[in-house]
Amino acid sequence: MKLDIVAQLVQILKDAPELGAIEVRRGLFGVWSSVRVSRSGHGTTNAGAQHVVVAQGPAVVPMAGEGGRGKGEGALPPAAVAAPAVQLLEIKSPMVGTLYRAPEPGAEPYVKVGTRVSPGQVVCLIEAMKIMNEIESEVQGVVREIGVENAQPVEFGQVLFRVDPHG
Repeated sequence: MKLDIVAQLVQILKDAPELGAIEVRRGLFGVWSSVRVSRSGHGTTNAGAQHVVVAQGPAVVPMAGEGGRGKGEGALPPAAVAAPAVQLLEIKSPMVGTLYRAPEPGAEPYVKVGTRVSPGQVVCLIEAMKIMNEIESEVQGVVREIGVENAQPVEFGQVLFRVDPHG
């Protein structure tokens, strides 16, 4: 591993005190096979942290387009039917990188609004430092909102998905 990569990983740990460890595994021929991020006091996982929040406003609205790994997706129009405020769990980005909603161009996205997810299920990929990282859900429920468009950059801690645990 190059020293500059190690320095970047150390800086991520310094900037995010809630992280407990970053584990990097190498596969065949020195190619990176996985990067795992764990929070302090929790087991190792690939998924972002979850937090309980109350939805803002009266309606639960999808946050971004539904497309695969292509270009041109846009935000969906707001829902016309008002719903009571629902407590949603957030799946957040555990790293900085480029988010991909599907495993390859032209493939179906891992999840869409209305998809039921469970802990350990892959919900997207984030490319960081030329490594594709599978992001897994730590929560169970139904995806109600998607917070980022396909092939767009994401920041550490950015909300990727909001999940209704009662759905």
